[in-house]
Amino acid sequence: MSFNLIHILRQMDVFALTVVSVLALMAVATLAVFVERLWVLARSRAASRRFAVAAGELLDRRDLDGFVAEAASHKGSHLATLLGAGVRAYLGALDKPGALSPVELARRELERRTEQVAADVKRGMSVLASVGSVAPFVGLLGTVVGIIASFQGIAREGSGGLGAVSAGIAEALIVTALGLVVAIPAVLMFNLLSTRSDTLLLALDQSRGELVDHLENQSSEKGRARAAA
Repeated sequence: MSFNLIHILRQMDVFALTVVSVLALMAVATLAVFVERLWVLARSRAASRRFAVAAGELLDRRDLDGFVAEAASHKGSHLATLLGAGVRAYLGALDKPGALSPVELARRELERRTEQVAADVKRGMSVLASVGSVAPFVGLLGTVVGIIASFQGIAREGSGGLGAVSAGIAEALIVTALGLVVAIPAVLMFNLLSTRSDTLLLALDQSRGELVDHLENQSSEKGRARAAA
């Protein structure tokens, strides 16, 4: 038994080719999002590692201005973006005291930035989820319409039998197969990116808590020093 996909595609009607084109666009969008997200997450992980080493040393020296400058130099790091915003809010509150303490303002800023960073980390993943759930139904739609067309052809010609409908059914079923071929990798890609994104966001949440603890300790030390003076 031979299977010639090119021959089947050439025999498809306009509607079936339209469905195949839509599935092809879904596949391209899925691959583009997957590659772009992998690159972004890999770049963020590498940049965050470099930033974490330098940031730890700066915090040990109580050099918060240097911390902010170091964070600004790591554009691709979600960790630097998040923690840099928190420290900037803390320093700004020190310069302009208000009703809220500098640590509280830093905590609130970190919470707001965490939501923004999470949205950026998961950007585009809705495309993978949509393709994974919709592509099989798009293929099924093409199959149903193709089978209907095959039986309409039998009605017009006045002849039946397997030979009369086998070619049309094969053309229709190939569309469902293409839908599954597009959907299955999309689901796997979505699961992979979701795992990596969740791991990154968990690490960011832990780092945020550690920074707040450090700022609180530093504020407490300053308060004790002023009280002793």
